[in-house]
Amino acid sequence: MKLVTWNVNSLKARLPRVLEFLDEHAPDVLCMQETKCDDAAFPVDELAAAGYHAVHHSAGRWAGVAIVAREGLALSEPVAGLPGELRDDEARWIEATVDGVRVVSTYVPNGRAVGSPTFEEKLAFLDAIAARVGALRAETDAVPLAVAGDFNVAPSDLDVYDPDAFIGSTHVTPQERARIEAIVAAGGLVDALRALHPDDVAYTWWDYRQGHFHRKMGLRIDLVLVSQSLVPRLERVGIERTYRKGAKPSDHAPLVAELHPATT
Repeated sequence: MKLVTWNVNSLKARLPRVLEFLDEHAPDVLCMQETKCDDAAFPVDELAAAGYHAVHHSAGRWAGVAIVAREGLALSEPVAGLPGELRDDEARWIEATVDGVRVVSTYVPNGRAVGSPTFEEKLAFLDAIAARVGALRAETDAVPLAVAGDFNVAPSDLDVYDPDAFIGSTHVTPQERARIEAIVAAGGLVDALRALHPDDVAYTWWDYRQGHFHRKMGLRIDLVLVSQSLVPRLERVGIERTYRKGAKPSDHAPLVAELHPATT
């Protein structure tokens, strides 16, 4: 399975790049965040023409998540919405089973400013993720998990271009990082990139401000967290930086995790 997560920051604006990516990389599964489209405007026909189908959770111009799979791979038992989230109208969580893996696409709230109400909502959302992946682990122990998306948290200082510049800011606080650790523990999960590249500097997001991308001023806030049972199947985990370039790019690059086929 080739699984990709990508915050596209408006599917309408980025659809040509998404279709280009599907054609060039032929992923089995693409998890998207910040689709920012109404339910009726989701590009079902365009994806079908490219050989893909999807389940999605759309809420207009805010947030929005989707799981896209190539034709021939069923998207079964879809669930939209996260139990315990405080704003269930923001479309930040969707899950489905694909080729024997329970796949999640999630978009965690930004949090804005430490100590603000939106920051507390972010922490509550991360707590709800931990509860959900713990429940999924208990309910479907034989079904591995892949929780992918924009977590809006850099798990360690290695994932921040200048840790000193972020002191007192969101994305790097002990509260946020502790909740990522809690999610990992509750689901029996592993950070796929760190499983293969424990010490690499690898960013997935760069501010749109001039020069940040080319000056390597980025953060790693997009993650693929996989069950322990999937770790031996990991072949490659990498970031397709090319898709951060070009005309009107998203501020995120796709993160790709490739797994060997399951053996019996």
